[in-house]
Amino acid sequence: MSMKTTLIGAAALSFLALAGCRSTQEVLAIGEAAEANPGPCPRAFALFDASRMAEFRGDGAERFSNVGFTGEILKVRSLCRYFADRPIDADLTIDFALGRGPAAAAETNTYNYFVAVTRKNIDVMEKVTFPLTVTFPAGQDRVRVTETIDEIKIPRANDTTSGENYEIIVGFVVTPKQRLFNADGKRFRVSAGQ
Repeated sequence: MSMKTTLIGAAALSFLALAGCRSTQEVLAIGEAAEANPGPCPRAFALFDASRMAEFRGDGAERFSNVGFTGEILKVRSLCRYFADRPIDADLTIDFALGRGPAAAAETNTYNYFVAVTRKNIDVMEKVTFPLTVTFPAGQDRVRVTETIDEIKIPRANDTTSGENYEIIVGFVVTPKQRLFNADGKRFRVSAGQ
């Protein structure tokens, strides 16, 4: 199952300007991308406290019989290109493993995840939340989904500003209780014991 998504900034004068005209792969295939980046790409990763989500139903106790829907971010990949004083053009691909536990209320669930661009160790420049709606096929309790953010544009102060100054962070939108569950290193996978 594969879905294509374009990250769209909420404000007109957003720090993160995104476009659907062409992807970084397309830019790399033409002459303007012939020069090497003056520095590395922004680091792209899943935030640990938001890289998993487990929904507990019933009395809310953390036991397998109460598990509703689960999710885990398996892998985050990014490709970028920048030169001269132009913005950083980056693509983002996120692999998800999603589960439907014994207490799940339906065959379909909407998982919400975010993508944020930050100045490294300073502040969030832009954060956008996306819905990921999945219908589990009959008889299946697990699916894998790949989401692609077509193009992320990150402005640079000048031609010496490196992509190393930025990060692209992804994660599930989790409740405070789910965040603490993750921070404690706990996890429920539908595939546990299989």
